[in-house]
Amino acid sequence: MTFRRVLGRIGAALFLLLIAALIGFVLWAESPMRAEAGPLAAADPYETIEQGIVMTPSDPNGTGLVFISGARVEPEAYAAKLSGIVDAGVTVVIVRPILNFAILEYRPLADLEVPDVDTWYVGGHSLGGVKACQYAADPANEVAGLILFGSYCASDLAETELPVLTIAAENDGLSTPGKIADAAGLLPPGNTVVTVPGAVHAQFGDYGEQPGDGTPTATDADVSTVITDSLLRFLSLPVS
Repeated sequence: MTFRRVLGRIGAALFLLLIAALIGFVLWAESPMRAEAGPLAAADPYETIEQGIVMTPSDPNGTGLVFISGARVEPEAYAAKLSGIVDAGVTVVIVRPILNFAILEYRPLADLEVPDVDTWYVGGHSLGGVKACQYAADPANEVAGLILFGSYCASDLAETELPVLTIAAENDGLSTPGKIADAAGLLPPGNTVVTVPGAVHAQFGDYGEQPGDGTPTATDADVSTVITDSLLRFLSLPVS
């Protein structure tokens, strides 16, 4: 067998391995962590759209939030945690990123919105928050503020005056409070940080346990209350 033929066979084998790896990644990416049935049943009604789901309040107040799901978490898993602000009149679009990974999301923010909203905020959980920071850093998007759940920015927003709310979980084993503090220099001065005592990374949604996470001592009800109250204050809405 000639050397050229050997190289050809090696190249063909490597190509097949690459194709197999890509197929395996796509299959893995397209099998996200599912929303738990109980919290989802208790959440406000939602409509499935091409980009994910949209939760429309009965009495919209003109404010909207585009919220980007964490890596391999389906958007329905955040419906219950965000129902509190929907009840207060905020329209919420929960985005399913491309292949369930926000880092692969390329669609313009305008394509992820729905009509009948005057003021848009952008936010996300974990990797979804990193993408939300990228959207917020683009002046063309004209967002009113940034909301991060268990996340932090890789984009530099320090020279902006953008209002930012970060909600951290005390026992988060992934986006730890230390990691969030280390990245705080990329955020504008005066940004707000709220830490949920005893909470973990997966409690920002309702999709069960997540590998590498910490051990929760807070209940999901406790976490929901802190999330709702913090968001309402940040959005200048009444806290019940």
